Amino acid sequence: MSDLKFQIVKSFGVIGQGQEGWRKEVNLVSWNERKPKLDIREWDGAHEKMRKGITLHLSEVKALKSIISEINEESLKIEA
Repeated sequence: MSDLKFQIVKSFGVIGQGQEGWRKEVNLVSWNERKPKLDIREWDGAHEKMRKGITLHLSEVKALKSIISEINEESLKIEA
């Protein structure tokens, strides 16, 4: 099995940080020298190790953005 190659082309920001120092980040990442995709996952501080995440094509980013724009705090409350 070959090594996984990746390049963080652009960093958009950190959306959370765990107690162990891992940061949940939104980045534009090229995997195995392919066209970069929007990527959301946890990274160690040196960006050498990563945990499972999600990669999105542009059409998926647009759909997610539309869905998120409709979410407000009230809609996130769960009734018991």
